[in-house]
Amino acid sequence: MQLSENSSNSFNFQQALEEEIKGFDPKNPPKQELIDSCVHCGFCLSTCPSYRVIGKEMDSPRGRIYLMDAINKGQAALDETTTQHFDSCLGCLACVSTCPAGVKYDSLIAATRPQVERNQPRNFADKIIRTIIFNLFPYPERLKIFLPLLWVYQKLGIQKIIRATGLLQYISPRLAAMDSILPEITLKSFKQNYPDVIPAQGKKRYRVGVVLGCVQRLFFSPVNEATVRVLTANGCEVVIPKSQGCCAALPAHQGQEKQAQDLAKQMINSFANTDVDYIIINAAGCGHTLKEYGHILADDTEYKEKGEQFSNQVRDIQEFLAEIGLTTPLSPVTDDDLPLVYQDACHLLHGQKISLQPRQLLKQIPGIILKEPIDAALCCGSAGVYNMLQPEVADELGKQKVNNLMNTGAKLIASANPGCSLQIKKHLNLQGKDIKLMHPMELLDYSIRGIKINL
Repeated sequence: MQLSENSSNSFNFQQALEEEIKGFDPKNPPKQELIDSCVHCGFCLSTCPSYRVIGKEMDSPRGRIYLMDAINKGQAALDETTTQHFDSCLGCLACVSTCPAGVKYDSLIAATRPQVERNQPRNFADKIIRTIIFNLFPYPERLKIFLPLLWVYQKLGIQKIIRATGLLQYISPRLAAMDSILPEITLKSFKQNYPDVIPAQGKKRYRVGVVLGCVQRLFFSPVNEATVRVLTANGCEVVIPKSQGCCAALPAHQGQEKQAQDLAKQMINSFANTDVDYIIINAAGCGHTLKEYGHILADDTEYKEKGEQFSNQVRDIQEFLAEIGLTTPLSPVTDDDLPLVYQDACHLLHGQKISLQPRQLLKQIPGIILKEPIDAALCCGSAGVYNMLQPEVADELGKQKVNNLMNTGAKLIASANPGCSLQIKKHLNLQGKDIKLMHPMELLDYSIRGIKINL
């Protein structure tokens, strides 16, 4: 009788223990076959930016795969402890490029993040910052409302005072991080009047759509303008639908599944019936997401095929121009030779496997001397909104990136992603470095129009 009671108590204890372990829910958990493809060789460790800064196994791709496996098998819980290791991932995909076994870590982390958002409650501070980010940044029209306030904030010197006092850092390091990458608000930020269709110069070779982006269209409008001029100068008729919104990159990278799907559908609808040959994007992170619409909408019977068709039309601007070839003459952008270093954006290099094309285009500009930094494949720490959610790790990576870029001796930095540009500019300023940073399309535009850069 005593043995029976002990057995019963033991069973009840084990059952209760198992019930306490909260795992992944049934909706698209990380696939066990993908988890099992990892042989735990450790090649990913040296290329993982979070592991290099934090130095803990669980903050590496291999460590996170261990956690996914343990959660799948009920040996670990999806809780605050495991979540912080998933959150520490920048999603830079350097491990995917490095892995000799071809482990699809990108698919694994993409499946894990929605699980975290659905099943792990955030603390109050997390909720506030994420509410701000996901209800503001992916919506250009909402963000535009705040531009006058931000303009006043900068022009009246309020920003300088707050930064000097360190008040914002004391109140919230994350808000301070957000302020630290805020670009200068100019009058161009308020002007967004593109025609629906812009004709090609000379003989029309292609009809292309252009995605304006969110942060890009408001804070980097000269980049979009340069992109359109470069396209039209090379025989492209440009279509810019007014109804387009966010590409869904920010919510998709952070597991905001429903929001990402809604934004993807809006983007697809915006370009429907435009009869374009290609859809062009000039921001690396946006381009990677636009090419993933088939995956983002995989469970949507109405939009899955539409998403795949849309993604098949998407081209990064540098990828596209390298493919079709430049037809317009290029002139020097400086009186002397220009040593230039190109910054590889992670979602261009690792996500889209685009590396040679930007360099090939830049080398066509007379007088450009291309420099290569050490650790070129290491993330700068921007990673979408990572530098606002994980500012300490991001700052260390930003510091390393700027050091590596500056050590090339280049007089100009070319960066093809707005997040990278903001992160690099922040750390250039912190280190007191006075060096110009431009998008490759701005450089090509200057070269086509015969304009000299004021270094």
